[in-house]
Formats: sequence, structure tokens, C-alpha cells
Amino acid sequence: MDIKMLHSLVDNIIKIDRGGPESREGRLIAVGVDYIALLTENEGVVYYRTHHIKSLTSNTKNDSQFDFQVPEDFRFIQAEDFKGVLESLKYHWVQINRGGPEKLEGIVDQVNDNFVTIIAKEEVIRISMFHIRNVSYEVKDRKNKGSNEKKTEDNTKS
Repeated sequence: MDIKMLHSLVDNIIKIDRGGPESREGRLIAVGVDYIALLTENEGVVYYRTHHIKSLTSNTKNDSQFDFQVPEDFRFIQAEDFKGVLESLKYHWVQINRGGPEKLEGIVDQVNDNFVTIIAKEEVIRISMFHIRNVSYEVKDRKNKGSNEKKTEDNTKS
């Protein structure tokens, strides 16, 4: 993906891929050397590796179903590259890849140039860095009020 084109889409609502388990729609909030950060309505921030993105779609009429505002004090992980994002997620609960047989949830333990180590229940899983398409680190539900709202606010301040 062309980095200049990606930068031109920051703050726009876009759809990643046309369909399938990896496809998501949200607000493009950051562009790194080899990743983008997409704020989604139900999954929070999802970091996509650009070499795995097949297509980007933006609606010229901008009449998206994306119906929540980003708080002014909203914080998220930013790094120069995707490896830096993963290093910032050490000891956090993450979901790697959105769906299909390669979907994985657990705690990031170790990150290097070749693989990421995830602790999931009693298993230690090493996943090839090359095969990580995307990662997210918390679920946000903007439509539900109450205890989830407080938890979301606390988590975004870290």
C-alpha cells in the first residue's frame, strides 16, 4: 500500500477488504511504516499489517453506519512499525487475526523479528510474525452504558 495514499485517508471512514473474517469498517486513526490503526465501533482499535490488506474502500457520500464519536482524550498505541505495536502490547490480552482457523486470543509474552509468543490458557503459542494479519487489544462497546463504560475509559488512559 502506498503510504502517502494511506495518510490521505486518516480520519476517514474506510472498509478494509471487501468481505470475509478480516474485513472491518471504521475510522482510520493512524498510519505507520507497515501498519494502519482502525478504530472500529465494536472491537476498539484494530492494527492491520498493510501487506495483508487486499483493498480499501471509502464511501464518497460518507453515509456510514459508523455512529459514534471519538472522545477528545482517546489514547491508543502508536509505534513506528507493527513490531513496535506488538512490543507495546506485551503482557496485554490481545486477539490476533479476526477470524477463521488462525484466530488466536491470549497474552503477548515475547516479540522478536520472527515470531510472537502468546500465552493462552495452558498453551505457549509461537506465531510467525509474517502470518499476523491484524491485532486488537480490547473490546469496546459504545452502545452499552454502565460498568463496561467505566472499564473502557480506564483502559484507554493507559
